[in-house]
Amino acid sequence: MTNYPEALAAPRLPASQATQIEQSRAASEVQSAIVMAKQCPRSVQQAIVEMRQACELKALADRAFFSYTRGGKKVTGPTIHLARALVGIWGNLQVGVHELSRDVAAGQSEVLAFAWDLQANVRVANIFIVPHLRDARGDKNPLPELRDVYENNANQGARRLREAILSVLPVWFVDEAKAICTATIENGGGVPLPQRIARTLKAFEDIAVTADRIERQLGRGSDKWTARDLADLTITYQSIRRNETTAEEEFPSQVTSAEILTTPATPAMTAVPAGNGDQPATPAQPATWPEAAQPGSGVRRG
Repeated sequence: MTNYPEALAAPRLPASQATQIEQSRAASEVQSAIVMAKQCPRSVQQAIVEMRQACELKALADRAFFSYTRGGKKVTGPTIHLARALVGIWGNLQVGVHELSRDVAAGQSEVLAFAWDLQANVRVANIFIVPHLRDARGDKNPLPELRDVYENNANQGARRLREAILSVLPVWFVDEAKAICTATIENGGGVPLPQRIARTLKAFEDIAVTADRIERQLGRGSDKWTARDLADLTITYQSIRRNETTAEEEFPSQVTSAEILTTPATPAMTAVPAGNGDQPATPAQPATWPEAAQPGSGVRRG
């Protein structure tokens, strides 16, 4: 018979008693944090300086926004990465995500996301249910592995945590951070625009998005892209890499039904009927294409 280590063989505390000890410890920790926040209040001016310096870093700015398409419209906003960075800069905040319970039989977890300004005593908390399902193009598939359940809970929790953090932080503080991050992305670290365009096209090629798909979506060639176009493309690229959206949703590779309905029909082939018998019938001739669709004009047909 295998002899287990004494640590494993030792009797454990009942679940209720262990929970009470943990609650007492957590309460004591919170009280200490509140006292420290009162004794060492934040410097708003210092926080502003640090925020401006951080948002001028391209490494943070490139991860500061998300973007995806829903119902044919672009949805954008600050990411959890920017929110967490602002938490550390603003100071005297406690934030977190806790899984309160997991019901395998019911296929769902109960999760808490919260943000607490200890100095101002402002707290935002959200308790929500996360189904153990993966939504794939309208189909809801059960998550087969515990790791999938954990990652799904963490993903949903991060979204609620982001909203809680943005609800606690001052609006003006967040708005200035977003504006500086946007300017940093547009500036591109001082790299010339043509070089940045080439880098962007190469990055999209690595995720199987060709230049013509991007140009079609933007409605103009890459030689006419602006710094703002590159900023939007950078945000979209990062969102695709983070699996917040897909390349097919952002840059459709095929003509949509709406485009088919709005595309003029191809002129029919016409034939000139025979005359009075003295002249043979003229062979069918293709109708003349409109000037905008002449070969070599760059306009696609069909």
